[in-house]
Amino acid sequence: MAYSYLPSYAASFLVVLLVLPLMAVASAAAPVAEPSYETKSMDPGLALITLPPPVSGPESLAFDCRGGGPYAGVSDGRVFKWRGRRLGWTEFAYNSRHKSVGMCAPKKKLVVPESVCGRPLGLQFHHKSGDLYVADAYLGLMRVPARGGLAQVVATEAGGVPFNFLNGLDVDQKTGEVYFTDSSSTYRRSEYLLVVALGDETGRLLRYDPRTRRAVVLHADLSYPNGVAVSADGSHVVVSHTALSELRRYWVRGPKAGTNETFAELPGFPDNVRSDGRGRYWVALTHGGDGGDAAPTVAVRVGRDGAVEEALGGFSFETVSEVGERNGTLWVGSVDTPYAGELKRY
Repeated sequence: MAYSYLPSYAASFLVVLLVLPLMAVASAAAPVAEPSYETKSMDPGLALITLPPPVSGPESLAFDCRGGGPYAGVSDGRVFKWRGRRLGWTEFAYNSRHKSVGMCAPKKKLVVPESVCGRPLGLQFHHKSGDLYVADAYLGLMRVPARGGLAQVVATEAGGVPFNFLNGLDVDQKTGEVYFTDSSSTYRRSEYLLVVALGDETGRLLRYDPRTRRAVVLHADLSYPNGVAVSADGSHVVVSHTALSELRRYWVRGPKAGTNETFAELPGFPDNVRSDGRGRYWVALTHGGDGGDAAPTVAVRVGRDGAVEEALGGFSFETVSEVGERNGTLWVGSVDTPYAGELKRY
């Protein structure tokens, strides 16, 4: 979405002028030393799971308490469920606008206006209740009952400030609390490049308590907070900061509660973060480092000490927004492609 005081082409040109030098500087500032980890290609063995046209963009993936899925939010505001090769993808949830606004349910490959129809990004199940929580970039924090159907908006503001660009999300399975990010209080998702280019620091880390039905601000004035992952013991959450190319650890319980610290420095701009179930984290990367003809780095696994232990490269995805591990399989999401990925190698 362009600014109201600039034609769309002028705004787009401005973004290009601002962002390209930034990326050049970031590349020039990258460490010269050889990385201590190996970058493996994920292209061999990667199965692409195509969504039903015209939808695309499975940005984040989640599994229910029975292992069903993955579930993915897509470009027209709905959530789809993968039911295997025989049944494929089927609709699981939709927002109120999908049924009431004609342009939100096109039969042909048309551009759906996100600001009207919504755009689900981060999503995660609370396994005890079966509820699916969805961070819709435009419509707010949503809850979908275990049976699916209409997504209910449960929060649209925190601390008196409306949500503007909801993004990453995770659920503390012990408490049912939902941690999520509002990437910018100034720019919408359609203007995400400006968040990076202009050094915006109006992002927030938030928590929603389903018992009180309230969302509260944990930290404000953040630089592009994006993905969120709750630690195994619930003492902290790991948040990716896209513009800073880093992960930060935010303590929410115990003696360090209310403090935060740098957890990992990354070789690219991070998107979603997912725990691998063993104390480590998979982080999707945009504009990850590459070496000549080598495949660009699209994801890294970060160890308990914050060091990058492994990297994945590949050409199958134009962009990778999430990599998650489940039962030895890696699942890959992308905000741009009309498919998700399945890699049975772990």
